[in-house]
Amino acid sequence: MSQAQYILLLIALCSISECVQRQYHFINEKKNLTEAQRYCRENYTDLATVDNMNNMIQLNKSVNDERVWIGLQRTSVYKWHWSSGDPALFLNWASGQPVGSDNCTYMTNGQWIVGPCSAISPFICYNMSRGLVFVNQTVNWRAAQSYCRQNHTDLVIVRNQNESQQLEQFINDRQLSGGAIWIGLFRDPWQWSDQSNSSFRYWKTTEPDNYGGIENCTVIEENAQGRWADYPCYWKMPFVCHEDKLIVIQQNLSWSEALRYCRQNHVDLVSVQSVEMQRRVMNVVKLASTEAVWLGLHHYCSMNMWLWLTGDMVCYQNWAPGNGSTPENCKLENRKGAVQSGGDQTWISLPESHRLNFICTN
Repeated sequence: MSQAQYILLLIALCSISECVQRQYHFINEKKNLTEAQRYCRENYTDLATVDNMNNMIQLNKSVNDERVWIGLQRTSVYKWHWSSGDPALFLNWASGQPVGSDNCTYMTNGQWIVGPCSAISPFICYNMSRGLVFVNQTVNWRAAQSYCRQNHTDLVIVRNQNESQQLEQFINDRQLSGGAIWIGLFRDPWQWSDQSNSSFRYWKTTEPDNYGGIENCTVIEENAQGRWADYPCYWKMPFVCHEDKLIVIQQNLSWSEALRYCRQNHVDLVSVQSVEMQRRVMNVVKLASTEAVWLGLHHYCSMNMWLWLTGDMVCYQNWAPGNGSTPENCKLENRKGAVQSGGDQTWISLPESHRLNFICTN
C-alpha cells in the first residue's frame, strides 16, 4: 500500500473508529440514591453516567428491563448543553438573549433565540455521512431530538464560528432564514454524580415532571425502552454503577516504559479519539503527580503524522498552541504525546525520554 493510500484509509477510519471505555454493573440490592451512590463509589467509580446512545444500549443490556437508579441528579444551576453531548463552548445569541426561563434553542436570521421546548418548529439534524439535513416537520424540541437520533445522528451542533457560518449558509440556500428552526442547544439543571460534563439525556416523553416538587433523582423506567424518569431520591431500588476503564499510574516512566507497563499490567496506553474520551481523561488526570501525563500518541516520522497506538489517525485533536506539528528533528528525537494535568489539559509533544505519570486503559 502506498503512503497516499494509507493516509486515505486512515482518514476514512476517522469517522467510524470508536472506543467504549465504560463498564456497567447492575447491583440487585434495593437502596436509596445516597446509599447507592456510596456503594458505587466504594466498589467501582460512581453511579452510572451515560454519554451517548451506545452507552445507553450497553447499559440497558445489564438491567433486564427493571426500574433502576442511575447517577443523574437535579441541582439548582441551569447549564447549556448540546444534545450530542458536546460542551457548549461557542454561543451565538441574538441581542438580549437568552432571556426568560425557556430551555430550548431555535435559530432565525442566523442567530439563536431561547424558546419553550413545547413550541413546534422544523429542525436540522446532522448525519455522520451526509452532513446537515433539514427536516420540514413542525414538532417540539424533544420530538425533533428523537427523530434525529433515530434517523441520523442528532440535532445539529455548532462548535465554532466557522460551523455557525456554514449552518447559516445552509439555511439561506434553502430560503429558510426568516423562520424558527430548532438546533441542538438546550439547558437543564441536571448533573451526573461523577461530575462529568455529559449532556446526554434520554427522558420519557412526559419526563422530567418533578411531581410534588421532590423528584430530584433519575431512574431508568421499566417497560419504557430504557427511557428515564425523575423520582424522589429516598425511594429504594436496584441501581447501576459504572467503572471507568482509565487509570492514572503515579510512576515516573519514559513513554516506552509506560507503554510496557500498561501492556503487562492493564491493556494499553490510552487513545483519545473523541471529545467524550478527552472528558474522561480530564476527570482522571487530576490525580497525576507530574505536570503532564503520557498518552498512547506517537509521531510516525516516516509517514510525517501523529498516530494513536491503535493505528488510528488523530481525527479529534486537542493540541496546545505550538504543538502537534511535525517535529523538525523527528528522525533524531522520538516525540510522543502527553496531556497536561493542569490548566486546559491540552496535549503537548515531548521527547519520549521524559519521565511522567501515564494513563492506562484498564
